[in-house]
Amino acid sequence: MALNLKVLEKDSLPVIGSINQSSVESLAQQWAKKYLQNLQVDSSHQESDEQLDLSEIVSRAGREKTANKIMESLRSISAKAWNKTEALLSAEIKRHAIDANLINPWEVAGDSFMIYQKTLNVYTQQATLRPLSLVMKSAYEANSFGEQALEVFTEQVAPSQLARVISADIGAMRKKYTCIDPRVIGFVSMQFHYTSQMLLQPLDSVEQALVSAYFKVIDDHLYMPLQRAYDAAANHDYQSPALGAVQQLLPISTEIAKKICQRVIELHPNYYCLSGRLSDSVVKISSIRDVEMFQVYLWVCALEGNIAAIQQELFPLCVMLYPTLKVHWELIRFMLHLLRQEIQARLIPEQSQHLMPYFQVLWDMFSPDVFD
Repeated sequence: MALNLKVLEKDSLPVIGSINQSSVESLAQQWAKKYLQNLQVDSSHQESDEQLDLSEIVSRAGREKTANKIMESLRSISAKAWNKTEALLSAEIKRHAIDANLINPWEVAGDSFMIYQKTLNVYTQQATLRPLSLVMKSAYEANSFGEQALEVFTEQVAPSQLARVISADIGAMRKKYTCIDPRVIGFVSMQFHYTSQMLLQPLDSVEQALVSAYFKVIDDHLYMPLQRAYDAAANHDYQSPALGAVQQLLPISTEIAKKICQRVIELHPNYYCLSGRLSDSVVKISSIRDVEMFQVYLWVCALEGNIAAIQQELFPLCVMLYPTLKVHWELIRFMLHLLRQEIQARLIPEQSQHLMPYFQVLWDMFSPDVFD
């Protein structure tokens, strides 16, 4: 694969437009609200009431028991996850001439312990008793959530608080690992991703459903530069068209991602990546996250007024990870085509014109002319 794209130096990055800067409400709250709206419990692994005492699992004691099980296994699972990450990406270190000294598994392990500890502290503190168990029980029996039940569930269980607790920590961690070579975050993100998957495996299905919602917050903030978007948004005036465009798209970003992924699955029903078919649950979840990731990087560029986030971080990460994961560039190109349609359909022209110059950069970078 020959790359014909010339990478610009940091000080030569083009700035597209400028806006008067003033403090505004953080986008973090909007992201948390969106998270609640899209939260679902995986009811594919149902067990009888005799096997699972829901009220016990969701009680504070039950949550503490779950948290202790996870923390006790974290050390060994972290090592296994690193072995899996290294086996997958070791060749990329050489191929991309990444300084191996920048990737310190012991440092990543220390950071992961801190993040998981904080996450499980929030999980334990958010324990609720009878109301939640009734919601969970009715959800499992009906195999779906009613609107009122979902509202109660998300209010009491959804980790909206977690985003506020760990977003700054993960933002600082991303900054630390990307300051010298942004591609290093690919190794860190993959390590956390595999660690979370392995930590969930021994848990009961209800425990998995509850804890996975919290682990998804970690995944989102590692793969997506959310804290960077929040910081950039705080520098905009409330009337900023770029900020308005982001505020318009943020609550529906998951909806957009799901729609795009479903369309891709329909047109490529037999496509296999490293983890399986596009329609497989684990692949679909990752695909939706990736489409959201592209959206967040686009927002960051619009809010920062330059293409640094795409050019220095997103594009190199895609070049490093997607071929390894057997994701073809034609698939990414088609996803971007659908994303352009969604953005233009959901924004007024004044808002769209503040995003589309950056989208065009994204489109050009993933052009067939680049990947020969």
